Order: sequence, then structure tokens, then C-alpha cells
Amino acid sequence: MEDDYKRFLEIIDNFPKSKVLVVGDLMVDQFIWGNVSRISPEAPVPVVEVTSENFHLGGSANVSNNIFSMGGKVYVTGIIGSDDMGRLLIRNFREMNIDTRGIIVEHGRPTTMKTRIIARSQQVVRFDRENKNSVSLNSVEKMVEYIERIRDDLGAVVISDYSKGIISEKLLKGIRDVTSGRDVVVCIDPKQSDFSFYQGFDVITPNHHEAGRAVGMEIVCEDDLIKNGEFLLERFGFKAVLITRGEEGMTLFEKNGDITHISAVAREVFDVTGAGDTVVGIFALCVAAGATFKEAAVLANNAAGVVVGKVGTATVSQEELKGVL
Repeated sequence: MEDDYKRFLEIIDNFPKSKVLVVGDLMVDQFIWGNVSRISPEAPVPVVEVTSENFHLGGSANVSNNIFSMGGKVYVTGIIGSDDMGRLLIRNFREMNIDTRGIIVEHGRPTTMKTRIIARSQQVVRFDRENKNSVSLNSVEKMVEYIERIRDDLGAVVISDYSKGIISEKLLKGIRDVTSGRDVVVCIDPKQSDFSFYQGFDVITPNHHEAGRAVGMEIVCEDDLIKNGEFLLERFGFKAVLITRGEEGMTLFEKNGDITHISAVAREVFDVTGAGDTVVGIFALCVAAGATFKEAAVLANNAAGVVVGKVGTATVSQEELKGVL
């Protein structure tokens, strides 16, 4: 165990030299906090007395924030609207010294925003402002051009698909072409049920529901899990499949036949919002820092265990990760 701990510290110490590109659906998460003491006389709904509100980086921006919070070097590409929320994202990234040249503005398209009403640590309702239509071909070309400019710096790429119109076949083809033949690990956080959409990339990190839909077989026991993971590996040619399983932890399937079950570490779960972002972001950062897939999965699992113990879209620091290790 002592040797494992030293190895994990080695990987974490490499984070500042490790460079990860995050491609995907940039979002803003708005949280409105309040208290509920009565039911509305107008309808059978709670009246939330608002006490505060705040804004967080969401979607692929949250993946980027997780990598940044862990001390990694992060690059970002995606689409925003010409609006206040888009400007908020740009301002946040610049304050973090993250290169914003890969962020493309599409006029007439809103920046995706999810608003959650929270009362006494419980989510009451969520409403979304978004346009899920495919982005323009011109925007895709600009994103691929940006990736070409920075490709020599990268150790890993995360494709964070929230199905908001950014991740398309044309964009994925561009990423395949740019990363082909290079020592860059491409990790997918999927949203499409047909995983052939992501074929040709290295690692995919579905939750057990997404994995079940992709195979057409609900995962209700360990045998189902094994069949599911092995099918996804063989059918789509991934080097690894990491299936996250909530309170059951996660299971890593590797091309060499290894199957690794990793137990969940969270003592208390307050909010799973953004836990998948933490897993794929920290996994990619670890691989860029020289970790094996197993080592990256263990560290990502520990990071996710910290995040679900916080309310709202959260991140984890190096110190917190070392603490749980």
C-alpha cells in the first residue's frame, strides 16, 4: 500500500506538466438557493424564498475546471452565444489563465445554461436554456483548426458530449485526423446511445445506464456488467471502457482482458451533479501525467468520491485527493 501511495503522489506531482484538451458542450450552471416554509396558494408547489444565487462552470467547462483545480494545464474548445453567459464563461477562463482562442461565438445561439433551484440542500426544480441544433460547419472547422495548432502540446483529449449540438460526426472525424498516429489518449464521456459514433477513440466512460442502453441490456448484476463491458470493448475497438456505477464504484475493462472493480469511497453523497465530469477529467489528466489506465481509474474514483460529498457543481483539489488517498 505504501508503494501505491508513493506512485499516486508521483502522478499527482506530474499534473502541472500535463496538458489536456477538453472538447464539448460549454455550459453555465446557475444555482438559486433558498428556504421553503409554505405551499403556494396559486398551485400545489413550494414557495422558495431566495437567499442567494451563484454561477459555476458546467458541462465540458466543468471538466476543464476539474483539471485546472487539480493543477493540470487545460485547453478548451467549444461554442458559446453572444450573450452575458458566454461572456461570463470567457471571463472565468481568462481569470484561470486558460487559453480562450478555441471558444467560438455563434450569433443567434444561446450559451447553454442550466438553472437549479435548491432548498435545504434538495433540488426543487431545474430549467434549461439551450439550442440543441447542430452548430455550423464554419464553427466546426474553426474548432478543428484550433486543435491542429495545439496538438503537439497535448497528452490527452477529453470529448465531453452533452448532446447539445457540438459533438458531430464531422468534428469527431477532424479530431481523429488530428490525433491519428500521435501519443495522445482520447477519452469520451458519451451521450449517444450508439457507441459506433465514438469508434476509433481510446477510452469511453459511460455510467451503467448509458452502457446498458448502448448494448441493449440492462445491468442488474455483476454478470450483466461483465458481458456489457466486454461487448463494448470488442465491438467498438476501445482500449479501455470505464463503467461508473454510482454507489457501487466503477469497473475498468482493458483490451488485454483485465477487469478491475474499484469500490466507491464517498462517505456521504449530497449531490452527484458533475461527478461524471470529474471522472473523465481526472482520468485524462492522470493518463497525460504518465498513469496506467488502472492508476488513472483509481485516482478518478477517489476524486469523484470527494465531489459527490459537496452540493452543486464541484471540483476537487490536490490536497483533498491526497487526503482521501
